[in-house]
Amino acid sequence: MLPTLLAAALPLLVSGSPAKRATVPSELFAKEIPAKVSATASSVMDTAPNFSYPHTTSSNSGVWQLEVADWWTSGFFPATAYLVNARAELCGATADNGLDAADWLALGRAMSAGLAPLEDHTTQGHDVGFLSFPFIEELKVNPDNETAKTGVNKFANALAARFNPTVGCTRSWDSSDADEFQVIIDNMMNLEVLFQSAALTGNDTLVDIAISHANTTMANHIREDGGTWHVIVYSASTGEVTAKHTAQGYSDDSTWSRGQAWAIYGFANMYAHTGITDYLTTARRLADYFISNIPSDGIVPWDFNAPTADRPADTSAATTASTGLLLLSQHETDDSLASKYSDAAIQILSDTTAFAWQPSWNSILSNGTVNVPQGNSRTGIVYGDYYYILAGTELVNMGLASC
Repeated sequence: MLPTLLAAALPLLVSGSPAKRATVPSELFAKEIPAKVSATASSVMDTAPNFSYPHTTSSNSGVWQLEVADWWTSGFFPATAYLVNARAELCGATADNGLDAADWLALGRAMSAGLAPLEDHTTQGHDVGFLSFPFIEELKVNPDNETAKTGVNKFANALAARFNPTVGCTRSWDSSDADEFQVIIDNMMNLEVLFQSAALTGNDTLVDIAISHANTTMANHIREDGGTWHVIVYSASTGEVTAKHTAQGYSDDSTWSRGQAWAIYGFANMYAHTGITDYLTTARRLADYFISNIPSDGIVPWDFNAPTADRPADTSAATTASTGLLLLSQHETDDSLASKYSDAAIQILSDTTAFAWQPSWNSILSNGTVNVPQGNSRTGIVYGDYYYILAGTELVNMGLASC
């Protein structure tokens, strides 16, 4: 295929919207992406050996704010270097597409070194799944890399140690109350490391834990309309649900958009790994809710039920959901639904790009929301950029875009 700055201008009909046609945004393949990743990688490498990694940008200048390695998002930027490496392998690395700007694999490996100490001690609890991302990416490149295997297995064991068979879930947040067992919808994303470690070791107990967690989440986190609660609190001793509320959404009865996006991806991924049809049905319900609740302007809000007067967007929810929709499309058994979900993903990416593409910022996108209750919104976010890059590459892999 011929590398180009422009994605194929493929007109794709969005289901339910016959007058609106989604076009793959050319920015998904712009040379600014590798240029930004390369520049940020230089800043990260300057912090070695006590690595710090980008999390969010300042809202006014778009400059990355770095966090210490022991932080839940620290795996995303090293993994981003691996994503760009995969893009270069797929599209070719040239001056025209900017993918010749660095040795992406070397950068990914070098930056991942800062995560190795967290294998034996981290304060991130269930988010060891996110910390494992660079090691999972390394094993795609070199399945025999013992350092990466060790990282995946240790992080998986740390997550498995948080499993309570009475509840049926891995614990998300710790509590001073020993009987308070909190599970957040985000934890669906961390189950991937259990499957990866099981594949390496043959330890099927890890798969059983993932299935139990997904089944319990499916029973308790999802509302009748397909929206989700952010936090479910269980009794650790009885497994009874004692509370349902939000920590980052608008209200206890609202649907926080990034939580919904985590859920779409998480259940599509569970179906991809297990073939259990309940996960496919659930992923469809979650996806349909997300798609149908996007406002008419196409901008994904931080919470679908928050008042519209001052409702910041969350581009990280948009890009995460888009990637989840593409994953769902790839494993969908109904061809018309597969097209519906890939078309919706492209429409979300197109609208998000038009709204939030920021050439002058360190981040690729602006207008991400970390946590409105804590006053953190309208920023670039490292995982928003990560899923934006991943979505573009998946579109090429699916034959829906060209490099």
